Amino acid sequence: MSLPLILNLAVALAVCALLYTMQQRHLSFTKRVFSGLGLGIVLGAALQVIYGAGSQVITDTGSYLGIIGEGYVKLLQMIVTPLIMVSIIQAILKLRDASSLGKISALTIGTLMITTAVAAAIGILMAKLFHLSAVGLTSSAAEIARGHYLEGKLSTAQQVSLPSMILSFIPENPFLDMTGARQTSTIAVVVFSLFIGVSATGIAAKQPDVFAKFNSFVHVAHVIVMRMVTLVLRLTPFGVFALIARMVAKSSLQDILHLLDFVMASYSALATMFLVHILIVAVLGLNPARYVKKVFPVLAFAFTSRTSAGAIPMSVQTQTARLGTPEGIANFAASFGSMMGQNGCAGIYPAMLAVMIAPTVGIDPFTTGFLLPLIGVVTIGSVGVAGVGGGATFAALIVLSTLNLPVALAGLLISIEPLIDMGRTALNVSGSIAAGTVASRVLGQTDMRVFESDAELNLDAEELVS
Repeated sequence: MSLPLILNLAVALAVCALLYTMQQRHLSFTKRVFSGLGLGIVLGAALQVIYGAGSQVITDTGSYLGIIGEGYVKLLQMIVTPLIMVSIIQAILKLRDASSLGKISALTIGTLMITTAVAAAIGILMAKLFHLSAVGLTSSAAEIARGHYLEGKLSTAQQVSLPSMILSFIPENPFLDMTGARQTSTIAVVVFSLFIGVSATGIAAKQPDVFAKFNSFVHVAHVIVMRMVTLVLRLTPFGVFALIARMVAKSSLQDILHLLDFVMASYSALATMFLVHILIVAVLGLNPARYVKKVFPVLAFAFTSRTSAGAIPMSVQTQTARLGTPEGIANFAASFGSMMGQNGCAGIYPAMLAVMIAPTVGIDPFTTGFLLPLIGVVTIGSVGVAGVGGGATFAALIVLSTLNLPVALAGLLISIEPLIDMGRTALNVSGSIAAGTVASRVLGQTDMRVFESDAELNLDAEELVS
């Protein structure tokens, strides 16, 4: 271990010690997350200035930071399945109304699909405003290799269809899905949990003693799982710090400047779509400023971690403990939002990419004959993303192959992919929270006392989920 590496790790440990001290002094959870984010950016930028983005020291430092950052993400993924199962089952046991499940599902999924279509339209608009085009762009060796890789994955993307996606949601082997073996395992676990909950409510009148015992068991399991969630979420500021520090240290300023127009167009589109989410919240009668303050920690985590699925536990707790959304609805929105209707990865990105690439094959992307099918394909294809790995990449492959556009050109963006993906993931999570908020408000189940509470903003991680 070299001296520079030891010094880098010493600084990182000092930051972690500072974050721990802030926790011991009971500074608010939001302030600690924001501090972790800011300190991570500073450390990452300092490492790049001192050593250079591609240096071995930064690579080695990133590996050790990954123990904290990626370790935190893995812990979050660990609790996703038990959290979904006990929360949904308990919600159904309290609900005892199957018709409400249909309404919740329709409102949640409908909101996700509609906002994805809107996101695609915004992506198209930004592509036009920034005059994005793949014509004349040159490829490096890495970009050419990425293009060949995408062409190799094309056959997999072409096999994706809406019927096959719907079938993949059915848990043929629920125990296999509990291990996360399939891309659609999260939704399959939701479906299995629904069957358990509905089956249990079916015996409530005929076998009340059995139902009471099962209800008690689920309650105990829920308390234990929520305590586990509390322990993991305490680590959020540390995880955010490590993830963003490694990301900033490895980012290449030259690559970003080379594709600056696409970066600016992407973040303009992401910001505009986030404003749409805020507008939806305002239309529902909620205070937009208060809403943004309450969802900031989970969006900051999604931004740094680049994982929608890993954000599920924090998303659920943000919705229930800060926005007043019932647990059942929060779990539906967070689970489905991580697998379909992703506004960033499956809405904005493939739409912008299609508009960029279309001129290379002589197609005018701003005609009605191209735009309407594009928005339709993006919306339907956002469901197909759930069945394959790679998120935004496969969303783009599905859209480009359906429209008969060359997929290899998508490799031109490999150098800025991580930077763009951070914003896309945050928007994905924002969209799922917005969908949960819509369902909760429309059904009249939002606890406004929780939403209006200012004290909730100052709670630390333990209090937030207790």
